Amino acid sequence: MSSIAHLPHRGVLELTGAERVPFLNGLVSNDVARAGPGRAVWAALLTPQGKYLVDFFILSDGERLLLDLPRAEIPALAQKLRRMKLRSAVEIKDVSEDLHVYAVWGGRPPQIPLTAADPRLPEAGYRCLAEALITANATPEDYAAHRIGLGLPDGPPDLEPEKSLLLEAGFEELGGVDFEKGCYMGQELTARTKYRGLIKRRLLPVRLATPGLPPGTPILAEGQEVGTLRSSAGDLALATLRLDALNKALEADGARVTPLPMSWIRLPSLS
Repeated sequence: MSSIAHLPHRGVLELTGAERVPFLNGLVSNDVARAGPGRAVWAALLTPQGKYLVDFFILSDGERLLLDLPRAEIPALAQKLRRMKLRSAVEIKDVSEDLHVYAVWGGRPPQIPLTAADPRLPEAGYRCLAEALITANATPEDYAAHRIGLGLPDGPPDLEPEKSLLLEAGFEELGGVDFEKGCYMGQELTARTKYRGLIKRRLLPVRLATPGLPPGTPILAEGQEVGTLRSSAGDLALATLRLDALNKALEADGARVTPLPMSWIRLPSLS
């Protein structure tokens, strides 16, 4: 049976108008034109310097683009997009009160029109935007454990606005960057990071000997800080870790931290 979790911390921003696709496509890291009924796209908006600002799933019913993102980030993103659209034929509206965000995994998706496979990994399941509340048999905490075990970020605190680089967080392997599309804001640093092999740290799942440590807890190796904890669920967490420390004994708050790199994560320093 599928697990269905309502995610009230997520909201939906709606883009309508004849130029909605080219407008958004010129700003974000992925090809917006690939979003359509039953198919979602995962993308991020970056600073001009190529640092992470916000990421979202893009769903479409053919008439509008629907951005599934952390609810707390919607006012700032809406304001930024309105400022950037100039004379473009695009309307931007927060529809979080009209559409409820669900994550579904471990089975078939519900028969709801605005449903699409999570584009990052098949194991991730589905994203669903429902006009009415539907019965959930799992909690947001259950979903957090599911995605953390797969190494999937969920906005802050996993990703730090104006600090994180997309390729440190798996956006390349998880299909969140299109290196063949046209220009977008922050493209230059993202491309340079890829082609020059400049990644020094990665966001990875870890197991904690002491569950419940808060985000931001330093991770140490031989007394030196080599990373920080991000979101957690029980004894699983995501952590940003320096690649040159992955084979060392790691600890956080005096307790052992064990990296659990997923098979999809490419770690050249370990090959």
